[in-house]
Amino acid sequence: MRHRSAVAVLATVVAAATLTACGRADEGGGQATPASTVAAKATGTITMWAMGNEGELLPDFVKTFKDANPGVTVDVTAVPWDAAYQKFQTAIASGNVPDVAMMPGLPVFKDAFAPVPDAIDTKGMYPGAVSTGTIDGRLLEVPWYVDVRVLYYRTDLAEKAGWKKAPATWDELRQMSKDLQEKAGAKWGIRLPAGTTGSFLSALWMPWSNGAELMKPDRSAWTLDTPEFASAYEYLASYYKQRIADPNADTAPAAAVKDFLTGTTPALVAGPFVRGAISQAAGDKFADKYATVPLPAGKSSTSFVGGSNLVVFKAAKNPDSAWKLVQWLSEPQTQAAWYKVSGDLPSVQSAWQDPALVADPTLAAFAEQLKTAKAPPQIVSFDKVGAAGDSAIEKIIKGGRPVADALRELQKQADGIGVS
Repeated sequence: MRHRSAVAVLATVVAAATLTACGRADEGGGQATPASTVAAKATGTITMWAMGNEGELLPDFVKTFKDANPGVTVDVTAVPWDAAYQKFQTAIASGNVPDVAMMPGLPVFKDAFAPVPDAIDTKGMYPGAVSTGTIDGRLLEVPWYVDVRVLYYRTDLAEKAGWKKAPATWDELRQMSKDLQEKAGAKWGIRLPAGTTGSFLSALWMPWSNGAELMKPDRSAWTLDTPEFASAYEYLASYYKQRIADPNADTAPAAAVKDFLTGTTPALVAGPFVRGAISQAAGDKFADKYATVPLPAGKSSTSFVGGSNLVVFKAAKNPDSAWKLVQWLSEPQTQAAWYKVSGDLPSVQSAWQDPALVADPTLAAFAEQLKTAKAPPQIVSFDKVGAAGDSAIEKIIKGGRPVADALRELQKQADGIGVS
């Protein structure tokens, strides 16, 4: 599973962050593989690069694919997260690319990707996930696995504080967080972003759930100083003004899990990797002490969707078989099997009907949240805008800057950065 810390390492060395918006077009870049060739058996050698844990697990996992395609060899190279950007950059410049690769949102390399052929069916995937692979109106990446943020909270402490059901609205979330402090003995009610790296991205669920958009519909300009953005950030700031959230919390994922387990901070908004971290640290005995639920709603409950996609390069030496592998990795039964091996959440909705996913009560919130989750625009400039957004949040939370002033400055910075 792609961990937040690993992604942060990659984000610091690339002028791109994550993920976009919709639609497949036939024009531009690369020759799409005909459906007939994807339908044929895979042959020859397929070279594939994958990062982190996925790169370690894939060699054994693809044996099933090789059994179904006796004439094929799949050569998987595991790439360290902190070396991925440089390795892709060098490979593309030299023309010595793999056939297929795991791609964690790097639009700077978009011209090297082949368009996704119609034979690869993305209709059954979560719409937000599909948008992560769409660059300049063209589907260039196939969603492989997804990461979406939901609310984690300590049900045992919430009950002690008088909460027998999950908070459903923003007001209820803030009140429950306060009650966790005042009635259940928590030092802090909830963990929220305060301006460190990644805060803008982590807090996007608030503006989005309040009706805000990052850009105009035609993507000609950023829209960051709107009333919807402002009231969402006022809501975020209220947690710090009322001393419900810690502005100086340790941002390491391990620290967040530790504070959650000890009850120091018994609520947080996080992705699926926290489930595994909780299980690893506390075992099954802790399972009945917490719950995951969809994010409490403002005007909506709209979370951030991320994950990793699959691409085939224009310069691939075996593109037909590469697309066959991508097609296989996108099948519901394959995605369910991959979840059992890796813990990565499927991008294909029907894969969630597998008994292994249905049986885990902590997964239901993710399945529900994915239905409405959104992704920021997959454009190179988003990384710089996100960094400016981190600074804006820090000025609001730690510097006492009025929200309107901070957003006005952020809008000016974004206008200067541009939309490319």
